[in-house]
Amino acid sequence: MTEQSANPELQPRSFLFVPANDQRKLAKARGNGADALIIDLEDSVAADAKAPAREMAGQFLGAHIWNKRRPRLYVRINDLGTGLVKDDLNAVLSERPDGIMLPKANSGADIVTLAGMIEEIGGEAARDTGIVAIATETPAAVLQLQSFVGSHPRLKGLTWGSEDLGTALGVETTREASGQLTAPFQLARSLCLIAAHAAGVQPIDSIYADFRDEAGLARESAEAARDGFTGKMAIHPAQISVINAAFTPGAEAIAQAKKIVEAFAANPEAGTIGLDGKMIDRPHLLRAERLLARARAFT
Repeated sequence: MTEQSANPELQPRSFLFVPANDQRKLAKARGNGADALIIDLEDSVAADAKAPAREMAGQFLGAHIWNKRRPRLYVRINDLGTGLVKDDLNAVLSERPDGIMLPKANSGADIVTLAGMIEEIGGEAARDTGIVAIATETPAAVLQLQSFVGSHPRLKGLTWGSEDLGTALGVETTREASGQLTAPFQLARSLCLIAAHAAGVQPIDSIYADFRDEAGLARESAEAARDGFTGKMAIHPAQISVINAAFTPGAEAIAQAKKIVEAFAANPEAGTIGLDGKMIDRPHLLRAERLLARARAFT
């Protein structure tokens, strides 16, 4: 990791979930190459382990948050319907996490509610704490993705999840035998992607649960990067290098982006330019500039 890891403007490529109550995994997590760690107080922590997990999460944050060469540090709290959110926030906000991940976010109204709680509990320490929402875990959330647009300045990212949504829908499986998502989950993924771009926040792809299937992860990560996601969540350290590679611009893409930027620099008044037998215009230039900025950050 580099000092860019703590840059709030840099969108991480890889987000690794780490159980807040697993001291061994927490200790190893900083050195596995992930751009961001999600210290998990939700699904990976049993009900009777929540209190010690909160204490361990706060201690981990306190020990590492000031290190400029660290990954970004997020905390996944419990959802708003559990009654556990205040306890979660009280345990971690004083240690200035980069962000809070909210599971089962049903609408933009939930972001407003959480932002108010962060401000009330965290005060000045939480001034820069953002929110990443898992925004498709209920059917209602899928139907209200547009409500996240403009909901609150603290919202920094949107991601999606299939397992809770699958349970709510009563599906037999979320994936085809080939590993491809079935139609309902392709829809949820696409709507989340579009909502994130409409909101001007980072679009983050969901996990790939089979951490032994490196080829499947590589394929899905490449497709996500192709479609407009800029990062992906992970459940195992072995997935990090594959995800980072997929979301780091390759040499060929960088070379082509440089050609586009140089072509417009040589013709600053042009709206459209012929390049390599194709017509390119200002949207191509904008994409090329974004790609080069990301390449500078991660290569």
